[in-house]
Amino acid sequence: MGQLKIFINERFKMKLLKILVPVILLALTVYYCSTVPITGRSQLSLISSSDLNALSIQEYDEFLKQNRLSSDAQNTNMVKRVGANIQRAVENYFAQHNLSKDLQGYAWEFNLIDSPEVNAWCMPGGKVVVYSGILPVTQNETGLAVVMGHEIAHAVAQHGEERMSQGLLQELGGVALAVAIQNEPSTTQNIFMTAYGLGSTVGVILPFSRTQESEADRLGLIFMALAGYNPTAALDFWTRMAQQSGPNPPEFLSTHPSDQTRINNLKKWLPEAMDYYKK
Repeated sequence: MGQLKIFINERFKMKLLKILVPVILLALTVYYCSTVPITGRSQLSLISSSDLNALSIQEYDEFLKQNRLSSDAQNTNMVKRVGANIQRAVENYFAQHNLSKDLQGYAWEFNLIDSPEVNAWCMPGGKVVVYSGILPVTQNETGLAVVMGHEIAHAVAQHGEERMSQGLLQELGGVALAVAIQNEPSTTQNIFMTAYGLGSTVGVILPFSRTQESEADRLGLIFMALAGYNPTAALDFWTRMAQQSGPNPPEFLSTHPSDQTRINNLKKWLPEAMDYYKK
């Protein structure tokens, strides 16, 4: 009889958990919620910008110590020029629309890494890396603006923070980042590296969701257009990237799926981006 009672209690607990967990997750999503600029999408955010930017600077500096900066002055200057143009355009747009608080604590930095990888990324706070291996695909400054606009869009839309919040929720029960850094430093670092696809975790990271990818495509078009680059170049770039696919696609494509849906969406969003470009 006692064993039956324990069994019934366990079944009750399991049923209760199935009911409570979705409710708790919903409550967290509503309470810890931020809004993506321009698109207005709501997202989970358990992380303060100050804590995350501090962690980002630390990891970015460590990455630069372990990787070689390109000695190609012309391409390095192009990366810095495109980055500065998009930075200025984003800051001006956000200032005009009372969104400057979303860029608070940004310390923009743009670097070209000497590596054959076809890749690029942007950390929180505007920490951008472009790999020299992607330059043959970008072909020129406008093609590079497609890539950097897309990656900066991921950062401005806080996609990494969104994934990291999900990781904190899954691994540490949704504790604040400051507490996680203090109490679980190694776990926190792994969650960060997984969220941003860096270091040894790059082979096991989850790709950005289709929602996040589409959002970065749309925002990237707008950002490059605001910076004075013709957004129609995005169609040619992503077509070239699709041609890079094969049995072992480049790293850039492993987290940035290239398919006809992306091209179709870009065509749909081009009129909006062209309005910004013409202005």
